[in-house]
Amino acid sequence: MTSGQPGTGNARPTPAGAAGESQPATTAAAGTPTQPARTSDKAPAETTADQSPPVGGDTTAATPNGDAGADRATSGAASKDTARHGDKQGNAAKKDDAAKDSKPAKDSGTAKDSGTAKDAKADGADATDKADSEAKPVGPERWEAFASAPEPRPSIFTRAGRAVGRFLIHEWTLAALGALALAVLMTWPTLRYPRYTLPQDYWDPSLQAWQMAWSGHILLAEPARLWQSNTFFPELWSFAFSDTLLGYAPAGMLGSGPEDAVLRYNIMFVLAHALATLGAYALARQLGAGRIGAAVAGVSYTYAPWLLAQAGHLHVLSNGGIPLALAMLARGHGWSLRHGYRPERRHDGWVYAGWLVAAWQLSLGFGIGLPFAYFLAGAVLVTAVLFFARRLRTGQAVPFGRRLFAADVLGGVLFAGVGLLMAFPFFKVTELHPYAERTIGDIGLFSPPASGFVTAPGESRIWGGLHEGARAALPWHPEMTLLPGFVLYALAAGGLFFSVWRLRHRLLLLAGVLLTMVFAMGTRFFDGTFTYVPLFEHLPGWSALRTPGRLMLWTTLLLGLLAAGAVTALTDRVRELTAQRIPSWPGPWLRMATLLPLLLVTVEGLNTTPHPVVPTQPAAMRSAEGPMLVLPSSQSLDQHVMLWSTSGFPDVVNGGSGFTPRQLDDVRRVSQSFPDQTSVEYLRTLGVRSVVLLRGQVAGTPWEITIDAPVESLGISRQEVGDAVVYRL
Repeated sequence: MTSGQPGTGNARPTPAGAAGESQPATTAAAGTPTQPARTSDKAPAETTADQSPPVGGDTTAATPNGDAGADRATSGAASKDTARHGDKQGNAAKKDDAAKDSKPAKDSGTAKDSGTAKDAKADGADATDKADSEAKPVGPERWEAFASAPEPRPSIFTRAGRAVGRFLIHEWTLAALGALALAVLMTWPTLRYPRYTLPQDYWDPSLQAWQMAWSGHILLAEPARLWQSNTFFPELWSFAFSDTLLGYAPAGMLGSGPEDAVLRYNIMFVLAHALATLGAYALARQLGAGRIGAAVAGVSYTYAPWLLAQAGHLHVLSNGGIPLALAMLARGHGWSLRHGYRPERRHDGWVYAGWLVAAWQLSLGFGIGLPFAYFLAGAVLVTAVLFFARRLRTGQAVPFGRRLFAADVLGGVLFAGVGLLMAFPFFKVTELHPYAERTIGDIGLFSPPASGFVTAPGESRIWGGLHEGARAALPWHPEMTLLPGFVLYALAAGGLFFSVWRLRHRLLLLAGVLLTMVFAMGTRFFDGTFTYVPLFEHLPGWSALRTPGRLMLWTTLLLGLLAAGAVTALTDRVRELTAQRIPSWPGPWLRMATLLPLLLVTVEGLNTTPHPVVPTQPAAMRSAEGPMLVLPSSQSLDQHVMLWSTSGFPDVVNGGSGFTPRQLDDVRRVSQSFPDQTSVEYLRTLGVRSVVLLRGQVAGTPWEITIDAPVESLGISRQEVGDAVVYRL
């Protein structure tokens, strides 16, 4: 007997053990009104998905009435409603059973046997699967074959190559390489014949080439004798007669002789330009400028037209440590002009580095380093006052930290210690030679008028020829042509109105520009009564600075920061415009247009600096015994002698510096009659053993007549060595 009901689609018997499984489906079918079958919607799809094809072929043979299709559709609809409203897990199982039970059979016996066999098979399969699962647990290793292969660990060479690649494309690597490449191009042809030519002239550069060579040589040979140089014999503390470039001593340890000294000078000349560009770029970036704006600040600071007149003064051009130290100190204290004080960005390592670079900058000379030292002292004082004022106003402790405080104290002590050690020999020179001190009258001779700020030197390729008449009206144009660049003026003026800096910061930068210009005028601004003269009279060491116009260095830096703010605002605006355009064209052209300020600043810094050939060292100086005197002797000619003395560094009476010792004046006066008894006795008294008289320099001098005179009666010997005559006393 079968227990199938019309409309249920259930054809298998209902055994007692299966009542719990079949009753919910039957109840759902009986208790729910039968819905008409949807022959074109879900019923065929569900029948196809849930049922197997009927065994025996035609579906119309499943029931005597031929309504098997309708019964299956009604059963599928009832099963769907049950699954939708009942428990999801139980109804899902019942739906599978209903799907299996709805298969038609030819007779009740076949259906019964089939159902029994299927149940038995299912029970056997479940038992087998359960036994397999208990005997052979499923682990993650079954799916390992389908997992993606792990990425192979790179070798040490691969990791090193990636690290080098990241280093090469880093912003600061590119900035350093760009600054170096630009320095080579902008100072060309300095490196064309670096062993034989010097930029600007061969007087002061010869002196400074000797300074680097002497410091490197003596620190390796006899460090205690550093300040007692081989020139100006027998003067004491002679190395402190002018700025020393002592910070370049490590370079002076490489090579020997005049040619190596010239090569060393030219290399450091180019590197000084590169460091100045990189330092100003770093400062502008730390303060918040964009890359192009910072590049404008760096190039304008290094290649300002007024600096072209200083091409023969390496101690003036070696100013890159100033902005670099300020950038490091600002970075270590977590401060920027654009974002203010951010305590989370503090790092004492950068503070130590900043003070170290500042001390190195001071060791290059007081002409540039002394104003820098007073600026740092003033900045520390102002910062401390503002720090405590903010704490009193807010009643909250502003984060600073002991480590940062210790770094500032130790760094400041290091900087001050270097300054005192450098200053001590200069104070000794002032004590021994009181006439070496500057007077306010000396300052007046080198104080530029206001017209100097718009006048370019003759070495400017763009403005040199056009400003020839203006230069002629200046009393001493090499130190009074102070044009920082008309493009820089325009960009800085634009930065007052359109900039990423806040308004109060722009006003402070403008005040700094005007104030430094006033100080650069020396006694020309209302006689300096309220500006330069108080500094000259009250600040220690300030009286040694004879050229106020070199304070234009600070004016140029501040103008560059104003220009960087304007260019950064421009580039930010262009980036916003190109991001909003669909398509982005002409976005690339707009971005290229932001390079125009940088290009104009660079072009305005082009130069026509001469590179004369350095006079060759006389062979007689390599064989003469020191201490020696080389004749003729003068301020300019003695600077060549200093360079020539780098072959072995024999003691020489000659020397050229910012002032002339009275003893050297006496030697030059007495030796006008050399060789005669008076001059020979005087030189013997000083300890001079040899006199080298250069034939090529005696034209128009008293030695033109006496150079071939016999000397046997004077008790000295005479020998021709190349183009010179050597007298041995």
